[in-house]
Amino acid sequence: MTSLRINFEDIDVIVFDFDGVLTNNLVYIDQSGIETVRCSRADGIAFEFFSKKSKPTFIISTEKNPVVSMRAKKLNVPVIQGSSDKISSLNKVLDDNGYDINKTLFVGNDINDYAVMKKCGYSACPADSHGVIKEIATVVLESKGGSGVARELLEKIFGINILESLYTG
Repeated sequence: MTSLRINFEDIDVIVFDFDGVLTNNLVYIDQSGIETVRCSRADGIAFEFFSKKSKPTFIISTEKNPVVSMRAKKLNVPVIQGSSDKISSLNKVLDDNGYDINKTLFVGNDINDYAVMKKCGYSACPADSHGVIKEIATVVLESKGGSGVARELLEKIFGINILESLYTG
């Protein structure tokens, strides 16, 4: 949707919303009330790259759910859950780590991400995001939520060849 490139080195930290960004924004509930979501394994490789290249990542989610905790643990990403004020949560991450808001990339998809996306120096959203989020995002991705958003950021927006960087270089 966009050919905009962002220099990977210009970013201090990347912060992701969870539902609708790292998932397809659907929840599956079994007869016992157990919730599950769908995530992309392609994003796992992206988070492996972030870790190996020492690019900090965080998840800030409005939801407080074991599913979020388990996926964050598997990705080895710190998570803040139950955030009713994502700006305050982000400010804590920035203050605790000395990151610059102007060098922060927030990836969100819905109206509860609007204020925090406007505050950050960079923002991105999946293709199936709410219309007002698409209007304010620095980058509107081709991927839908849960379909490799983090991977697309690396390959198309940052222009990084993960194969060369991690597996053949």
